[in-house]
This record gives sequence, C-alpha cells and structure tokens, in this order.
Amino acid sequence: RFANYCMARRYDSRTTTFSPEGRLYQVEYAMEAVGHAGTCLGIVTKEGIIIAAERRHHNKLFDENLCSEKIYRISDDICCAVAGMTSDANVLIAEMRHNAQRYQLSYQEPIPVEQTVRQICDHKHAYTMYGGRRPFGVSMLFLGWDRRLGYQLYQSDPSGNYMGWRATCIGSNTSAAMSLLEQEDDGDEMSLHTG
Repeated sequence: RFANYCMARRYDSRTTTFSPEGRLYQVEYAMEAVGHAGTCLGIVTKEGIIIAAERRHHNKLFDENLCSEKIYRISDDICCAVAGMTSDANVLIAEMRHNAQRYQLSYQEPIPVEQTVRQICDHKHAYTMYGGRRPFGVSMLFLGWDRRLGYQLYQSDPSGNYMGWRATCIGSNTSAAMSLLEQEDDGDEMSLHTG
C-alpha cells in the first residue's frame, strides 16, 4: 500500500507526466473538485434550453446576496453554468466574453456556440500540457443558440474535452441525475412542458 502511494506521488506533482496507467493525476484531482460542487443541469427542448444550478451554502452566516454565481452570461446568445472552483471559472468566463466581443467586432455577427466552446476548451487543455500550470478545476455547461445549429448544449471537463448533449449535468450527484434524465428520455426532443 505504501509502495502504491509512493509510486503515485512520482506522477502527481506535474501536469505533463503520465502515470504508467496513462493517467494524469492533476486532471483527476481537478475532476474530483468538480464532483464536490453543487449540481448544474441542462436540458435542450424544442422551445429553448432549461438550466438549473444548485448553489450550496455550508454556513448559515453566508450572505446570499454577496455569494458568487453559478450561471454566467457570455454574450446575447450564450451562457454557461459552472461546477467546481469559482475562481477558475471567473478566469475562463472573462476569456470567453473577450473572445465573443472580439468575434462580434471582427465579423459583425454573434460568435457560433461551438466555436466559443472549442476556443475555451483548447485554453483549458493547454493547461494540462505545459509545466508550471495546473488544470482548471471547473466543469462547464454551455448553452446557446446560433443560426446554423439552433439550440445547443455542451459539457466540458477540466481536461478540455467537450461533447454536445440533449440533456446532461455536472457537479455532485451527477450519476443519479444522469440516470433520471436517461429514464425520462424517450428519444424525441422534449418540450418545455415535458422537460
């Protein structure tokens, strides 16, 4: 047991060193931080996207009016919900807003949703490839609309991977929430009344 601990310690101090099993422990630690955060849920419907976020208060002395947010507006057509380290999320939110404004100024049209997601996920992934940096300890749900693909929902994790979903969640109790979503899914696109 002690030998396994010492072996793991050889590979978890750097983000760029793979363990013999092919794992990046720093990314796994970041995903663990996300697993302890409040749950965020997104569901795509015919009429729009439903989003819900749990804001956890572990102390009755918290002032809810001064507490950090879980859902952020990126542009007129894009928002995201975060689970994990809020300070890491704030850095990424600022970067996404900057990218959206730069695109709007350059092309006089809103940035496509997937382009926003891909750019920020590339940024997140870069932090797993270079020494001296740690992965962002945050997962995100991206919700948006554009002319080409309509309503869209994407999920990203600390490694920078992302996927499109009809319904998904991040944070604590993800497996239970995903089981419920899968049970309710009949393969057809939901409406706001059935979602």
